[in-house]
Amino acid sequence: MPSSGNLSRVAIVGAASLRGKELKQVLEDRSFPASDVVLLDETVMAGTLTEAAGEPTFIRALEEDSFDGVRFVFFTGIAPVAEATWSAAVNSGATVIDLTGAAPGAEDTIAAIPALASAIPSLAVQPVGATARSYYAPPAPVIIACTIAAALAPSAPRRIALLFFPPVSEHDQMGIEELETQTTNLLSFRPIEHAVFGQQVAFNLLSEQREGGKPHLGDVRKAVASDVARLLDGRAPVPAIQLVQAPVFYGYAFAAYAEFESAPNTGQLETLFANAGVTIAAPGDPAPTNVSVAGENGIQLARIQHDPNIATGVWLWGAADNLRLAATNAVRIAEELLAKSSN
Repeated sequence: MPSSGNLSRVAIVGAASLRGKELKQVLEDRSFPASDVVLLDETVMAGTLTEAAGEPTFIRALEEDSFDGVRFVFFTGIAPVAEATWSAAVNSGATVIDLTGAAPGAEDTIAAIPALASAIPSLAVQPVGATARSYYAPPAPVIIACTIAAALAPSAPRRIALLFFPPVSEHDQMGIEELETQTTNLLSFRPIEHAVFGQQVAFNLLSEQREGGKPHLGDVRKAVASDVARLLDGRAPVPAIQLVQAPVFYGYAFAAYAEFESAPNTGQLETLFANAGVTIAAPGDPAPTNVSVAGENGIQLARIQHDPNIATGVWLWGAADNLRLAATNAVRIAEELLAKSSN
């Protein structure tokens, strides 16, 4: 157990969100050396009873002095709140780690995926300097896409295509509730509500979203594709990316196709993925699913299969807990910063 002098005060902005709750859990599960975890959110959520480290606590409203004495500020709610309070967090002397997507537009923000540091050095955690006190922790699909591209890069694929099946929890609690009510109403032959998705998502697959809440599916696809291209930094082939909204609550499932100059050895490809920290299903084990990856920190992959018609092509199927994967990456950034500061 670290001594009290080595403990850091942590603030979670958006603590009532699904990402905020998951981040708090990851901090506890990884025994992050926090002297205090301050749970913050918009005024409407202030006063909500919750717990931290097994002790009852309340979510507090964001105020001018909310970041006093804080070492790390994790933004986990919605981007507008992060944008509105970003300067206050940075000016307090805290190190900001953003999971909302607000960070890419912030000046001198460093994107980091510690698990890919050896393959893509620009994604390594750099020590906080005089010009950078904020970090961007990418969402699950960006981490997955970058991991697949980085793992396959040594085999020089001619092309990679990724099809993601995002869960409704990417829209936070509103997405969860809309899928629940749509499912119940459809089974009861009652009209459905579609404020979030703009149309029926229960028992359905959506390739686009023209109405409903934001962000729309097309906007998410553009943001993911843009992030992946930027973060790969020319060190790995940029995959083609498509999203299809799935009627599932949690877990980012995906299918990927990769094609090479000559027929690849699937065993060698699986070794590359294992070296990148991806868990490969053992022979005879079932393929990962949204359900099987719940609560797991990393990406899980089924055995790689050759395409039946294209000798040089292979298919991949995988899944990851979308909330857990992103939260674990964010906490790892803070852990590495602490390790670097103590050296």
